[in-house]
Amino acid sequence: MLSVNHLLGIKDLTLKDIELILETASTFKEVINRPIKKVPSLRDMTIANVFFENSTRTRLSFELAEKRLSADVINFSASGSSVKKGETLLDTVNNILAMKVDMIVMRHASPGAPHFLAKHIQANIINAGDGTHEHPTQALLDAFSMREKLGEIRGKKIAIIGDISHSRVALSNIFALQKLGAEVMVCGPSTLIPKYMKDLGVKVEHQVLRALQWCDVANVLRIQLERQQAQNFPSLREYALYYGINKTLLEKLDREIVIMHPGPINRGVEITSDVADSSHSIILQQVENGVAVRMAVLYLLAQKSKPFD
Repeated sequence: MLSVNHLLGIKDLTLKDIELILETASTFKEVINRPIKKVPSLRDMTIANVFFENSTRTRLSFELAEKRLSADVINFSASGSSVKKGETLLDTVNNILAMKVDMIVMRHASPGAPHFLAKHIQANIINAGDGTHEHPTQALLDAFSMREKLGEIRGKKIAIIGDISHSRVALSNIFALQKLGAEVMVCGPSTLIPKYMKDLGVKVEHQVLRALQWCDVANVLRIQLERQQAQNFPSLREYALYYGINKTLLEKLDREIVIMHPGPINRGVEITSDVADSSHSIILQQVENGVAVRMAVLYLLAQKSKPFD
């Protein structure tokens, strides 16, 4: 059983928690590849997907995972809700809970929003991304995909390349990979790498070829223009020239490395199509594994849920 009642961030999980989630995800991956993909594990539960930020892959992945587990699902989008009329986060969620919802999957632009809710409400909370802070299920599915491809994560070298400063995926990946025994490097322009990275025990590199020569896996992140308050590099064209991953770069390596990307991909900016669609890439496997990992998280947290009074 998990040591936590909520999945707020990888930082809160023990190595045993992570291993349990990954092992459970392996079982659910077998389930979703059967002709009949549903199991009745959460048949009596109601789960609300509460998204205050735009999302396609994460929201659909959670919704599919919930339906594969036979849960009742409510989808809530802030864009067409009373939030636009001034309703507070806590009031919005309490109104949803009044409908007897057991679990909430939440994405919010403010770092710490799921942590705030977890202190005030009864339902289990799953953080589907809070601002530039964490995105725990993405890190778990990335770790699951790496382990599936490489067999083992301990001792492997993982480079996270791109916009580290504005990425919640980067921080969650760093915490997860370090707990699983990997070496981690971040690579990008100095304007997109926070100063505190070295304090986390992470290598920092500004030359993308050197990072690719060092690593076993390159997890490539997109430039998050919507979160940037200032111009951090001259242009997307220049970023692609110096930091974009392309076939020419990969051909300079003396061995094949694994290419990952959490999506959405900006083709021709951080990665070219001939790399994203190549044999190096496990990007589509990440998408498939996301459903199995989220099924595992939902199933394990349901065992910790408190019944309504």
